[in-house]
Amino acid sequence: MDRRQQKTRAAVFRAFSTLLSEKSYSKITVQEIIDTANVGRTTFYAHFETKDDLLKALCKELFDHIISSAADCTHTHGLYSDGNAPESVFCHLLQHLQEDENNILELLSCESSEIFLRYFKDSLNELIQDQFVDQNRKTNTGIPRDFLVNHISGSFVEMVLWWIKGRRKQAPEELDRYFRAVIEPIL
Repeated sequence: MDRRQQKTRAAVFRAFSTLLSEKSYSKITVQEIIDTANVGRTTFYAHFETKDDLLKALCKELFDHIISSAADCTHTHGLYSDGNAPESVFCHLLQHLQEDENNILELLSCESSEIFLRYFKDSLNELIQDQFVDQNRKTNTGIPRDFLVNHISGSFVEMVLWWIKGRRKQAPEELDRYFRAVIEPIL
């Protein structure tokens, strides 16, 4: 993708995110997105076939970025300039959420949050399976792996919502400690 295409996509993503913070997904029209992004209809459709495709692309970009950076602790955004990277992938993920790059926390708590929460949970599943369930499972081996992954990712998403609603009073390290205290005994 060339620079001009990247700028157009970024403008459309920003416009869409702004509109989502103001009203529900179902009430947003493609015309509003086009007007807010200041792009032509043909340009919009050159990038996205439908509004749903735009939503999927936005979620993929947002969640792939934070999930992949949490799984690969070398991608830190300067979070650990003191050299103290967290041991826990969950703590690392929470620290990226705390940075709130691309207003992801606002999207997770906006009027259309159920859409983003579903994508977030689905994005977490592979990370949780690879980084936690497959490596650390010592008990409850009779419980299906997909059930455990679903349970853990759902719990993580609910914890993030609780954190957002509580105005993010807890540090990521504290939330990580809470989460692992609840999850580790089942593995």
